[in-house]
Amino acid sequence: MNIVVCLKQIPDLQQIRIKDRRPLLEGAPLIFGDMDKSALEEAVRIKEKAKGTKVTALAMGGAKLKDGIKEALAIGADEAVLLMDPPFAGSDTMGTARALAKAIEKLGEHDLILCGEGSTDNYSGQVGPRLAELLDLPQITYVRELEIEGNKLKAVRNMEESFEVVETELPALVTVADEINQPRLASLRDILKAARKPVQEWTAADLGLSEDEVGAKGSAIETVSNLAPEQERKQVVFKGDLDEVTENLINALTKEGVLGR
Repeated sequence: MNIVVCLKQIPDLQQIRIKDRRPLLEGAPLIFGDMDKSALEEAVRIKEKAKGTKVTALAMGGAKLKDGIKEALAIGADEAVLLMDPPFAGSDTMGTARALAKAIEKLGEHDLILCGEGSTDNYSGQVGPRLAELLDLPQITYVRELEIEGNKLKAVRNMEESFEVVETELPALVTVADEINQPRLASLRDILKAARKPVQEWTAADLGLSEDEVGAKGSAIETVSNLAPEQERKQVVFKGDLDEVTENLINALTKEGVLGR
């Protein structure tokens, strides 16, 4: 079985600073999102159960992707393909899906494609479904449990107020929720072994794509603004002994509707 896991590098949200209501991304380390890691973990678990399974990590990004992909290889991917080219910068969900689709076609035979349900930075949830349409594959989204028996795949979907069990034949594309598993941490031994695993780098030209098809130039999405919510502080100071301060604080919070009467 050949499994392709699509990964996306995003800024570590816990390391992002806000200035004048705008996020400062410079200097923030890049990591793979939690749901992407869950997708990779699920692929490795399938590989551990089914001998002969090959897991390929497919990622699109900048130069720092070379270092980040080592984590995916250490966790259990057998090889990696990196889509690295200036035209990919600023690509929207359609451009990203188009590049991934061309890369998967170039890889050849595949049985299962796994993606995170959404990326932590913008969570559009569009790349997986768009990719499935481009590859003409059945897709199952919001998956919290996954089971493969022979050529059939059974999945449990999280529909918020209920669970849905669906089946399909392989090949197929699945987008997973982070509740599907707990991604493992790579051991030092696995990290050292990862350096010997094959890594390929492909450009837009290698995939037969133009900048209009994958880059910001051909994007149909325009970001008007990206501002953090305004936070106004009333700077109220309570003075007195502990009982008096506590009573005044409770009264103030009740008046603001934070506490019920």
